[in-house]
Amino acid sequence: MKRIATLTMNPSIDRSTTVDRVVAEDKLRCSPPRRDPGGGGLNVSRALQNLGGTSVAVYAAGGPTGEILRMLLGDSGIDHQPVPIQKWTRENIHVEELATGLQYRFGMPGPAMSDDEWQRCLEAVTALDPAPDYLVASGSLPPSVPDDFYADLARRARDRGTRVVLDTSGAALIRAVEAGVYAIKPNMRELAALAGEPVDREDQQEEVCRKLIERGCCEVVIASFGANGVLMVTADRSRRVRAPVVPIRSKVGAGDSTVAGFVLGLARGLDVAEAVLLGVAAGTAAVMNPGTSLCRREDAEALFARMER
Repeated sequence: MKRIATLTMNPSIDRSTTVDRVVAEDKLRCSPPRRDPGGGGLNVSRALQNLGGTSVAVYAAGGPTGEILRMLLGDSGIDHQPVPIQKWTRENIHVEELATGLQYRFGMPGPAMSDDEWQRCLEAVTALDPAPDYLVASGSLPPSVPDDFYADLARRARDRGTRVVLDTSGAALIRAVEAGVYAIKPNMRELAALAGEPVDREDQQEEVCRKLIERGCCEVVIASFGANGVLMVTADRSRRVRAPVVPIRSKVGAGDSTVAGFVLGLARGLDVAEAVLLGVAAGTAAVMNPGTSLCRREDAEALFARMER
């Protein structure tokens, strides 16, 4: 199977818990928390492992929370390569209110990184030997990391024959597609930012995706529309894939699970269309599980088997 690597510039420790009700000013008694490695690329690596795949995870880690993150990844069995930074790795909190089933997600800002630190992250990925066939660059950039970071990463990866799958937003996404990547997974808001205008109609959405491919920005666009599934566009094909209807427990990591299923499908030799189906199945499987636990292999495989071809 082809080799997969992930890069997480802004990782986190994700703590999930439950409480009977969220009430202002009251002391809320929570259930024992679950702690998981978090952040885009690390979630992709975790989902890959859940699906039966493997990856090497490169990520920044600093302070006592960074040490906990290393421990969690070590305990998980994921092949991981931390890049030390001075400031503390962030923590996020996810709380499910049992009375309503509502989920409250509190995302903390990431630590600022020095020029030397973010450059060492680039070098760590470039130094992977052998070079990965697929590199998933996922998640936000921490403060002080330049907007063209992923663009620089894409150029370096291309020189080594690595295909970059990018899942980010804002200026970092725009600069990266200008440099050219293999695949992107924008949501509606991010697709509009790439187009420079609203893309509410389905024909607009497909046109924007096709223009990105024609301009050489990417080879595959997987535009994500949440419960409405995805729009897959390549140079010679487009298709809307609807997500199967399932009970929803948590939406944490659903997009990352989608990316994991897609890349795993490619690594196993599936064509792009089938890999996208596996991605949608994995993303759907993720919402069936509570908190930050992501997808389960048996759920994803069952959903994949019954999806329309």
